[in-house]
Amino acid sequence: MLFELPLAPTPVKRDIRKLSADELKAFLVEHGEKPFRAKQVQEWLWKNTAASFEAMNNLSLATRELLGAHFVINGVTVQNKQLSNDGTIKSAFRLFDGNVVEGVLIPHDTRMTACISSQVGCSLTCKFCATGYMDRKRNLDAAEIYDQVVRIREQCEAQYGTPLTNIVYMGMGEPLLNYANVVESVRRITSPDGLNMAPRRITISTAGIAKMIKKLADDDVKANLALSLHAPTDAKRNEIMPINEANSLAALKEALQYYHQKTGRKVTYEYIVFENFNDTLEDAENLLKISKWLPCKINLIEYNPIENADYRNTGEENLMSFHQYLADRGVQTNLRRSRGKDIDAACGQLAVKEKTTA
Repeated sequence: MLFELPLAPTPVKRDIRKLSADELKAFLVEHGEKPFRAKQVQEWLWKNTAASFEAMNNLSLATRELLGAHFVINGVTVQNKQLSNDGTIKSAFRLFDGNVVEGVLIPHDTRMTACISSQVGCSLTCKFCATGYMDRKRNLDAAEIYDQVVRIREQCEAQYGTPLTNIVYMGMGEPLLNYANVVESVRRITSPDGLNMAPRRITISTAGIAKMIKKLADDDVKANLALSLHAPTDAKRNEIMPINEANSLAALKEALQYYHQKTGRKVTYEYIVFENFNDTLEDAENLLKISKWLPCKINLIEYNPIENADYRNTGEENLMSFHQYLADRGVQTNLRRSRGKDIDAACGQLAVKEKTTA
């Protein structure tokens, strides 16, 4: 009786962008290539954002075939994009494994901002945020975060003929729960060997992970920090942001003061003003107290309704009174008007829907 031996499984090729510069150099030398080839390949991958080995046209055919035989480039592609009436562009980005995340280009008179995602879904379950009603499937790796910026930069230049100026980590997911990949992506984006963007143009937004805020300070991560505050007391914050139960305002105060002491940087507080929840002058007084923790600015944000929540945006008169209360007391306060609401691209609305995954 004859028995067929099972076929050996096809080895899974590693994404070449997961190799360090030293690992890539060691591989090339081991296969008879000159050490300087590693720098050429790295330049193609990060500075020139090559999507294939075939595009690396200053390498020999043999070198490109060698790379292709051992590695892949798991690039991010635009599966679908929508253009808002106000010029905002929302993109559904398809990842190599079929998962989809969303990112947004937000045009403004003085800046062009990319809002990018750090996770597929989210685990924090904030009650007002569409992404919070999704399951967290996995973290994005640094190259996938980087590629979102590249794709949005391309859209910016094609649609508006102007360069991308700012990046905010305010899309799907909690950046500080994907700390290593987020920090590596910032390093790549700001490197002269990458996109060479200024660190002051990058903002990492967190729902409030106290110990990771301290780690940002210890690691001296070159980016701005924003805290999604949205309520000025523990009782109210617990109601809409369960993460607060393990990261109370007292814990966040201590972490933010530590951050400021080590970095010297201001912090931005993001505050959605909900009708009949956090929009009274008593709330403004409590927010004023928080503003005195350390040098800061406050962004008052319009709420953008989602299907799963019953919250409403406060009225215009109430919003202006709230804003004036803080401004009159010397707090740097900005009103952030929503962009892209008609295509569910505004703050808190990102969620991969059927129409963007078809």
